[in-house]
Amino acid sequence: MQQAKAPAPWLTATATAMISSTDDVRRTVQVKPVVVVGPRGCCMAHVARCLLLGQGANPAVLEVSDDGDPAALLFALQPKDNSTKVATDVAFPVVFIGGRLLGGLDCLMAMHMAGELVTLLKHAGALWL
Repeated sequence: MQQAKAPAPWLTATATAMISSTDDVRRTVQVKPVVVVGPRGCCMAHVARCLLLGQGANPAVLEVSDDGDPAALLFALQPKDNSTKVATDVAFPVVFIGGRLLGGLDCLMAMHMAGELVTLLKHAGALWL
């Protein structure tokens, strides 16, 4: 019988399924065109989700424990070859579009206000039009 993996201490659940490891998080970010990661019940994650829904995208929402650390999450999602630097000044919620880190809610809002968000969502395959 297979032994269950211990869950990452900062990760608890997703909107669609339970997440048990950072590999599951990495897989979700790679498979889903838009992913919002934030603490459980976070109003700012809700704002990010609503903004994306308003643009026509349907983001996957991953909830982390209240003591979750965005820097630890980004470190866990860093490529194995260390080819890219990890931003450590990102706060929850964290938004991934097209498998790449966009940033926090501030970056999402800035792209929306600049009119660049819809284009990015189209290139990521999150919008059909």
